[in-house]
Amino acid sequence: MSLYVGTMPTRMLSDQQIRPSEYRKWKHAVRYFEQRPKEQAKVEALKASIPADGLRKPILLGVDDRYQDVYVSDGHHRAVALMQLGAGEFRFRWCWLRAWTVDHQSAPFPYHLLGL
Repeated sequence: MSLYVGTMPTRMLSDQQIRPSEYRKWKHAVRYFEQRPKEQAKVEALKASIPADGLRKPILLGVDDRYQDVYVSDGHHRAVALMQLGAGEFRFRWCWLRAWTVDHQSAPFPYHLLGL
């Protein structure tokens, strides 16, 4: 069975719904990228390619199995580029983040965790 791939409004990438896993808030991710030329170059390259080619690689969302919080596990640069472009939606895959494993899913995403 193949892994689940869905779409979701980009506005869900927020400090209240889908948070960055490596940064406290999205503004911290943006600031981190802006202060490092190599990181900013990645964001700018994505901003140039996404309008023409779309998002080639889906963003990976991780759902914490203990608190059921949703995070971007992989794709912070892609997420920031999409937010800065004002994209309407994004493609994603998802996984459960368990104590000792990451369990990639083929089942539909549990949208109810986002208050939808």
